[in-house]
Amino acid sequence: MLEVLSVASEAFPLIKTGGLADVVGALPAALAPHGVSMRTLLPGYPKVMAGLEGGRELSVLDNFFGGSARLVAGRAGGIDIIALDAPHLYDRPGSPYLNPSGVDWSDNWQRYAALSFAAYELGRGLVEGYQPQILHCHDWQAGLVPAYVRYNAPIPAKTVLTVHNIAFQGLFGWEIFNGLRLDFRAAGEQSIEYYGRISYLKAGLQTADALTTVSPTYASEIRTAAFGMGLEGLLRARADSLHGILNGIDTGEWDPAHDEKLVQGYSVATIADRQRNKDALCARFGIAPGKGPMFAVVSRLTWQKGLDLLLPLCDSLVAQGATLVVLGSGEPGLEAGFRAAAERHPGRIGVQIGYDEAVSHLIQGGADVMLVPSRFEPCGLTQLYGLRYGCVPLVSRTGGLADTVIDANAAAVEAGVATGVVFAPVDQDALDEALRRTIALYERPGVWQKMQRRGMKSDVSWAASAEKYADLYRDLLGIERDADFDD
Repeated sequence: MLEVLSVASEAFPLIKTGGLADVVGALPAALAPHGVSMRTLLPGYPKVMAGLEGGRELSVLDNFFGGSARLVAGRAGGIDIIALDAPHLYDRPGSPYLNPSGVDWSDNWQRYAALSFAAYELGRGLVEGYQPQILHCHDWQAGLVPAYVRYNAPIPAKTVLTVHNIAFQGLFGWEIFNGLRLDFRAAGEQSIEYYGRISYLKAGLQTADALTTVSPTYASEIRTAAFGMGLEGLLRARADSLHGILNGIDTGEWDPAHDEKLVQGYSVATIADRQRNKDALCARFGIAPGKGPMFAVVSRLTWQKGLDLLLPLCDSLVAQGATLVVLGSGEPGLEAGFRAAAERHPGRIGVQIGYDEAVSHLIQGGADVMLVPSRFEPCGLTQLYGLRYGCVPLVSRTGGLADTVIDANAAAVEAGVATGVVFAPVDQDALDEALRRTIALYERPGVWQKMQRRGMKSDVSWAASAEKYADLYRDLLGIERDADFDD
């Protein structure tokens, strides 16, 4: 078996703030059939330590980034976990990244440098009998791992960095450099320096053996000024090392036929049973049942997600006979705006600020349309859940949204290949037209149900993408695909 250590700041089911956790949590099981044994290194947040089953101490780390720490191995949700148990860094309430006031923890630079350094130490053979061949790093929180491998004492492991969202770059002032335990050779523009500051993400992009991102279209987009967030030049220079590998979903966790979070399970053959979930969803959000489609948002309420474009269209949506449910949190102005829309339209718009995993499943199983009007979207999982559950996606044409949803234009409907509604450009007028087009499609039950069934039959699993990751690992190590990995 090929030994891979996945390094991330969150993983479902232990700790989740977004899609990153779902991806990190699903990869180990997806890769196992391809000859890959993956363990996942996580910060020892309270939820991680409480959820770890069969924990056993692997190593003690004295004087480790400001305090004592240890590495603890265990299992959770069927995956092998190594937790960096460092109470001085992670034993805090609330969000992994934000203090109770909603501001970044001031020592985030130290908290995630420690995570990266622990991964490097594991790669050096810190734990007897365990030698990962690949260190697979996720986002800026693990971005220093490849830099440690490049500039500190050499180790045999190869490094892969996956960018889930290039907008988050781990930027800090130069005053932290001496606390990073990073060789001074890294202190240059070809590594961690970024416009006079330190960027953990840039460090990883510059030094990893291979780069991946979570959809083919996003891999192309981030090499342009419009989407590269200042790193497009570096990504163009490393284009030969950059791979767009589409995310999948855990089709065991997200299975409408056996989802215990639904009121009624259903399949392609029994899709009419979705109505019971819609009825329960109406009751949950105080929506009066009607004949029009129920639109849904399950998202962070931010500019990136394009929800400021939707907000002014709420009145028009209701006027056309549709309803809307919103589950999410984010920018105060958007939260207040959707609450106000719900107050204007009682029984037509329902809003729950915050996130609730069970409610998100019920929305996918009961709503008619899943709205994802993002300005940029590296991959997106919400539309994949929508396809799986017969909740027709309405998405913008960007990133992974463009790669996963086939627009119901006249030709696609006629050819029987449409799975949703796709619009561009990402502005209010185009979204308004897409909403109207979706309502018109819903009023054609035969066409609508064919779209639902086609989406439910789509392969949104990890099968194909996991094979691509496994092939990438082997390419980096110079191992033939059919070789005996136990050698």
